[in-house]
Amino acid sequence: MDTNESTVLKLFVVGILAADSLDIEPTAPRPKKACNESRLRWEVEVCGEVFKRDMGHIDPQYWCNLTHFISEYHHFTRCTELKADVVSCYWPNPLVESYIIRIHKHFFSNCSADHVVWVDPPDDTLTILILIPVFLTLAMIALVVWCSKRSDILA
Repeated sequence: MDTNESTVLKLFVVGILAADSLDIEPTAPRPKKACNESRLRWEVEVCGEVFKRDMGHIDPQYWCNLTHFISEYHHFTRCTELKADVVSCYWPNPLVESYIIRIHKHFFSNCSADHVVWVDPPDDTLTILILIPVFLTLAMIALVVWCSKRSDILA
C-alpha cells in the first residue's frame, strides 16, 4: 500500500472515530427579544444625523444626482439595518420606513422630473441591437432551408 493511501486511510478512520465521539444534538434557538421601538427611534435618529451631516458636504444642486451621494445613502441605509438588528427589530419596519420617508421629503422632494426624457442609446449599442435579430433570422432561414434539402437523409 502506498504511503499516501495509508495516510488518507488513517485520517479517514480518525475522522470517523472523532465524529462518533462528538455529541451532536440540535440546540434550541435563542428566544428573540422584543423589539425596543423607543431605542430604535433614537438609534435611527443618530443614523439620520450622520446622513444629514454627510449630505451637508454635498452641494444641494447635486442632491438629485444619485452618483454624488450614493455612498452616503448606502451608509445611512446600512446604519438603519444594523441599528434595527441591535435592538432586535426587523428591518424594514414601519418606524424605520417613516423616518426614511421623512429623509426623502427633506432632501429629495424637488427631484421628480415633470416628464420623462427619452435618450437614444449610443450608436454602437443601437447597431448591435439591430444586427443581432437580423443575423438570427437569417441563420434560422438558412437552417430551415438546409434541413428541408436534407429531409431524405434525416428521415
